[in-house]
Order: sequence, then structure tokens, then C-alpha cells
Amino acid sequence: MGNAGEAEGRRRVSMQEHMAIDVSPGPIRPIRLISDYFPHFYPFAEPAQRTHDQRAWGTPAILSATPPQPDPEQQGDSDDSTALGTLEFTLLFDADNSTLHCTVHLAKGLKTPASGSVDTYVKTNLLPGASKASQLRTRTVRGTRGPVWEETLTYHGFTRQDAGRKTLRLCVCEDPRLRRRRRAPPLGELRVPLRKLVPNRARSFNICLEKRRLTKKPKSLNTARGMSLYEEEEAEAGAAGEDRGRILLSLCYSSQRGGLLVGILRCAHLAPMDANGYSDPFVRLFLHPNLGKKSKYKTSVRRKTLNPEFNEEFFYAGPREELVQKTLLVSVWDYDLGTADDFIGGVQLSSQASGERLRHWRECLGHADHRLELWHPLDGVPPQLGD
Repeated sequence: MGNAGEAEGRRRVSMQEHMAIDVSPGPIRPIRLISDYFPHFYPFAEPAQRTHDQRAWGTPAILSATPPQPDPEQQGDSDDSTALGTLEFTLLFDADNSTLHCTVHLAKGLKTPASGSVDTYVKTNLLPGASKASQLRTRTVRGTRGPVWEETLTYHGFTRQDAGRKTLRLCVCEDPRLRRRRRAPPLGELRVPLRKLVPNRARSFNICLEKRRLTKKPKSLNTARGMSLYEEEEAEAGAAGEDRGRILLSLCYSSQRGGLLVGILRCAHLAPMDANGYSDPFVRLFLHPNLGKKSKYKTSVRRKTLNPEFNEEFFYAGPREELVQKTLLVSVWDYDLGTADDFIGGVQLSSQASGERLRHWRECLGHADHRLELWHPLDGVPPQLGD
């Protein structure tokens, strides 16, 4: 009997019988994280001692000390996923004088460009609108990743309507004389909607820079080898009626001289007419109906600019009763040597006008010796009145 029981205990177990045996080892333990099998290194803190009991498997040890914040100068040596630095500036919308002031203070933690140079400046644009028409820039500060500019850039002819729909774009760029590529991307940019500005109240900003925004080129464009498939989002379409620019006019009826003084002060954001993206603007004046050369004037030419400053004054003799029946035509042109001048835009002031043009004309002739300056948007249609 003993031999029979021993033989029975030693008999081979079939696969079916083996699968039927309960081989559960007990309660299931949580699977350890793969990171628990590798050492952790913190240069500024000693890692906590990890216990090897079952309770430590489910929750990794938490360090009591955290690494300090990295120095801004070290951010430039990291990859593209890190911050590109910060820019400090102040905006002021002077509603009384229709100007926008952007004071660029300084930048911190700029990333070193591929060229290795650290010579930078700040470029600003008003969007939407032609890029070069609203482009301003600071001077270049050399040899530092924390440049200090303390320079104010001013946009003239900036109205309340502009503040409600425009955005200011600021770019930190390399010095163009040291670029290895002609169109090297900015080191960083940012955009500030201007609708939140309170008129006549300065507002300071300290904002992190972002990468340049790129847009995919249409398939119709040439994408040959070596050409970029992306282009910078600069040429943003302007609103209808605003792409021609605007002009600042000064009107005053002088009782002593017995006539109308017309001041051509400046233009802003003119449409570019030349291949270089600029214009050579000048202004023509014509009082209609009026015969003779005394009714026609023109300013001097300002070369290669879309924001010319003239500060020239012209005189039309005559009593106010006669001037009320006349029309003042002001037109801006691009001077071309040897060919016909290109028309940029114009404005007509008369008793038949409307809006700000009518108010400007009536207040000037209704109040003697009172000088009134107003900005007027330019129309894209040339004057149709004959001589």
C-alpha cells in the first residue's frame, strides 16, 4: 500500500490537470515605474533615500528641495523649446495729438542667433497694414544678450479707430549688416492688441518673446530646391480705404492777410509705389474754381519714405464769403524722374464734403485766426474736377 501511494504521488500530471490547479500567488502588487530602475540626478539637491518595501513601489519619492530658477543668460544655450527671452516696453496712446508712442526699454535672456553675434534692434509694425508703411526701428545695441534701448518710436496719425482694430507687432532682430542670410528670421516677436489701451494713459508690458509666425506658400509659387516653403506673415491686407495712407492738414483764415493759410504738415502710412517698397512723395494743392498759377502749389519731394514730414505752408488770398464756395483739393504723388508721377491718394475739403472734412472746412472759415489741425484718410480716386 505504501508503494502504491508513493507511486500515485509521483505520477506525471497532465496539462489539463495542471491548468486546473489554482496557482494564484496572492494579492497583486502594483507594477513599478520604469524610472524607478534608473538613478535620478539633481545637481542642487540630494535625492531622498528610497525605501524598498512594498509601499514605496506605488509612489516615487518626492524631493523636498526644488532646483533653483535657471539664469537668463543660460537660456540662450538651450534648444528651441525654451523661452526666447523677454521684452519690456511701454505704450501710450495720445488721443489729443493722434499719436501712438512705443518706448522700448530692454530685453532679457535673448537666445544667441545662429550667426553668433549679439547685436540686436527692435522693429515694430502696425497690423493689419502694409509692412514698410508702418515699420519703425530702434538703434542697434551691440555685444549683449540683455540690451537696453530706452528709445521711443512714435506713430503719427494714430486715431481711436486704429486703436480699436489694430495690433502692434514687435520683433527683436539681428543687425542686418552682420546677417549671413539676407532675410534671417527675428530672434523673437510678440503682438499686442491695441484695443485695450486707455487713451492718454501709459501702460507697461513685460512679455515673453515667441517664434516668428510662418505661413505656407501657395502651391502656385516656385518651390524649387533651396527655396523656403514658408514665408513671413508680414504682408497683411489693410482695411478698405486705409491702404492709401493719411495726411495731416492745418487750416487757418488770417484776418490780417485776408486769406486762407494751408499747412501741409506730414503724411503717414502711404502706399508704396516704387519697386523698393517705398515712395518719393510730394503734395499738390489746388483751389477750385480758380484760375491762374496762384491757385496751384506743390511741396518739395521727400525721398524714399512712406511717412514724410513737410511742414510747409501756402496762402490763398480772398474773403471768407468767396472761399466758402470753393473746394480745396489736396493730392499726394510719388515723384518719378523721366516718367509720369504716380498718384497715391487725395482729399477734398469743401462745404459739400461730409464728416471731418466738412467740419474742418467750416470751422476754419467760421473762426478767423483759429488754426485747426486734423488728420484725413486719403482716397484712392484722383480728383475729377477740371481746371
